[in-house]
Amino acid sequence: MNKRQTRSFAIIATGVAALVFLGMTIDSHRQFPTLTNADKITPAVTRGKDVWHANNCINCHTLFGEGAYYAPDLTKISQLRGAPYLKAFLKAPERFYDEQRHRRLMPNPNLQDQEIDDLIAFFDWVANVDNQGWPPRPILVTGSSIPGTNLTIAQQNVSGPDPTTEQTPPGARPVTASADPIALGEALFRSAVPACNACHSIAPGVNLAGPTQAGLVARAQQTLDSPAYQGKAETVEAFIRESIVSPSAWLHPGEMYSAGGVSFMPTSYGESLTDEQVEQLVQYLATFK
Repeated sequence: MNKRQTRSFAIIATGVAALVFLGMTIDSHRQFPTLTNADKITPAVTRGKDVWHANNCINCHTLFGEGAYYAPDLTKISQLRGAPYLKAFLKAPERFYDEQRHRRLMPNPNLQDQEIDDLIAFFDWVANVDNQGWPPRPILVTGSSIPGTNLTIAQQNVSGPDPTTEQTPPGARPVTASADPIALGEALFRSAVPACNACHSIAPGVNLAGPTQAGLVARAQQTLDSPAYQGKAETVEAFIRESIVSPSAWLHPGEMYSAGGVSFMPTSYGESLTDEQVEQLVQYLATFK
């Protein structure tokens, strides 16, 4: 190939690449209204976006993988946690995490009820944007163990004193019974013996020894509507409660979760947890829409 042919090839290739890029750009803009659910951008969503920016949430969190990486990605947070949990958390994040025990850096934004509702509306809109699987591996919050014990960092006990309480610094002691029931339920999810998060993930599609809790409410409703369900529950909350205290009443599909008609899920929670604690756990799990 001589210089003239090389120059012609470069010019033609550049022109073709430019046309392809221009075509893809035009096609992307054509799809934006559908991909972003532009028709669902309500005044509440717009106000929620303003709350997000006014409080500089992006300095710690990410949306669509963009932002700082000090805290969890919130792209799908409304689907992972649900409005009741988010509302309780935004009102008082200190009830959910302890600065010394969990290295919690989330400050209380001191938002008004309307601002919280607007921010959740914004999260709902973000969660329903077709981001085509991005980010592929969002940062999630997980529990960890207290060294030297079989307790998790979210340990709490509302039925009596915890034997490890005096062995831990003040910031690492259990949350009190005055905390929000959903916060207490989350603490139980990490601290019940055995801990729920030892077997159950809260990330979509991440099945461990037990199925993920992401999308639990939708799956529970599908189960209740199925003629194959032979349990006694009639509501989603009752189904979750039944799954905790009588795990073999209905067996989750998959040989990794049961054998011989008996669930691998421990049957001790009905005895080790009080009725109040079971209800707190149910309220927390019911936020996973």
